[in-house]
Amino acid sequence: GPLSPKGTRQAMAIAERLGGVPFTRSYHSPLQRAAETDAIMTSRMPALESQPSALLMDCIPSGPEPDMPRAFEPFFGAITPEEIDAGQAQMADAVAEFLTPARGENHELLITHTFVISWFVREVFGAPAWRWLGLNQANCGLTIIRVRSAKPPVLVTHNDLGHLPA
Repeated sequence: GPLSPKGTRQAMAIAERLGGVPFTRSYHSPLQRAAETDAIMTSRMPALESQPSALLMDCIPSGPEPDMPRAFEPFFGAITPEEIDAGQAQMADAVAEFLTPARGENHELLITHTFVISWFVREVFGAPAWRWLGLNQANCGLTIIRVRSAKPPVLVTHNDLGHLPA
């Protein structure tokens, strides 16, 4: 659905915080609230063009695994194997697109959802596939991943809320 008035204020706050970052590209999930957040962000950064990316849609990036804690099993009750397969394929493509080193210096802004961010953080740490389940983000939390050419990606910050009022 659409951003709430609180969500709009949060998007304006993070846009203000990131206004001086020299972003080279911006991508957002096609879902309405992400597109609205993107519109707020790019209105504060007029040189930045953005485009929707289906790779940033919320999805289920993996299914239950034998070493997964039983506490997570109920989450998968209504999720079909087809949804899991689609999510796995999507996240494999998203990792290849957004966590692979590129030539030159790039600063990409990705406006996406909790499960996608959780998968990226899990990927940076090389954690088991089920581990995305325990990583949560607040609305408009800032996660920064540094992708370097000769070294593995590094998590700089996760779910930073310093731009939001108490």
